[in-house]
Amino acid sequence: MSSSKQEEGAGVAPQNKGSWASFLKSIASYNGDLSTLTAPPFILGTISLAEFSAYWTEHPSIFVAPASEPDPAKRALLVLKWFLSVLKQQYCSRSDKLGSEKKPLNPFLGELFLGKWEDQAGTTQLVSEQVSHHPPVTAYCIWNEKHGVRLQGYNAQKASFSRTIHVKQIGHALLHLDAYNEDYLITLPKIHIEGLIYGSPFVELSKATYISSSSGYVAKIDYSGKGWVSGKKNSFTATLYPEGREKETLYTVEGQWNEGFIIYEGGGKKHGKQIEVFDHKNHRTTPLITARIEEQDPLESNRAWKLVKEGILKGDMALVGQEKSKIEESQRELRRKEQAEGREWERRFFTRLNGDPLFEKLAKPIGEKIESDKTGGIWRFDGNKASNAKPPFQAQQ
Repeated sequence: MSSSKQEEGAGVAPQNKGSWASFLKSIASYNGDLSTLTAPPFILGTISLAEFSAYWTEHPSIFVAPASEPDPAKRALLVLKWFLSVLKQQYCSRSDKLGSEKKPLNPFLGELFLGKWEDQAGTTQLVSEQVSHHPPVTAYCIWNEKHGVRLQGYNAQKASFSRTIHVKQIGHALLHLDAYNEDYLITLPKIHIEGLIYGSPFVELSKATYISSSSGYVAKIDYSGKGWVSGKKNSFTATLYPEGREKETLYTVEGQWNEGFIIYEGGGKKHGKQIEVFDHKNHRTTPLITARIEEQDPLESNRAWKLVKEGILKGDMALVGQEKSKIEESQRELRRKEQAEGREWERRFFTRLNGDPLFEKLAKPIGEKIESDKTGGIWRFDGNKASNAKPPFQAQQ
């Protein structure tokens, strides 16, 4: 119970404690989606949610590794290893860098985040697009042509308060391996925010997620954070087994997703054989390459939010408010124009579908539902659109 020794607001600077206390009271009494609330300036982040898609592939060589494995069970294990390796970047890289989790910028409809990674795996490309604003949904596609690996998916978030902030992620990801014509459905973890009362919020994951493969294997990841009395922060246990035979564990993975994990053949530390240790300290991330800001399209995240981000870094909240208002008013004007012309915003890289047989097939063994009514549809990467998508993107309307 070491956390109980910390004083309330210990992570907040003295001049910000009043606004932090007011913010905590407002979220405790709020019944709607918390993402619509205005956060205190000192907890604002400089990253748009549209940029979060890049966290899937900051280890490109691990991302493409399954494509070179001929054994289907070991291939499924490599997919599980890749998924576990990205959790640190997705859910705690910001708090590691900044000292606490920050509220991301809410992307505007049509916002784009484009880039690529270059390393020994070759070129891995990223397209991330805000495909819906009400509800807010980000879609993404990441691919490496050399190895024939493609990830695509979409994500919406619904935040609520019950003792702490809980975030339900709505959506999924699909990984495809060309060499084996193989697909993997990846479900998204539930999030809750710890450390709020001390002013040093950080992400913890809960419940379970699954990776369901067309080759007949399922991985289940159970998340368990640090409790009041025992347990370690960001802990998990994952098992890989043949579909429908959960007790026949082929591989077990145990550890802390923010630090590292151990892979065992069979039933874990007590009953299995250790075959690999993964330590984040030994795996440096590959930096994403993006165009220079002055060369980016006005719809791209870093250019669109440039002055807002500068204002946050300088603590100039007047500038932040002024520039955010400009973006918001520009978006309102676009929506008015579209309504008057009887059309909607044309997505640059993604298309809305009403159904997806592949999802239904892979979701059936794990009982996953698609909830397309909460994401404005099912969003899929559109190769034809992508081949014709060239800046200036807004001029294509």
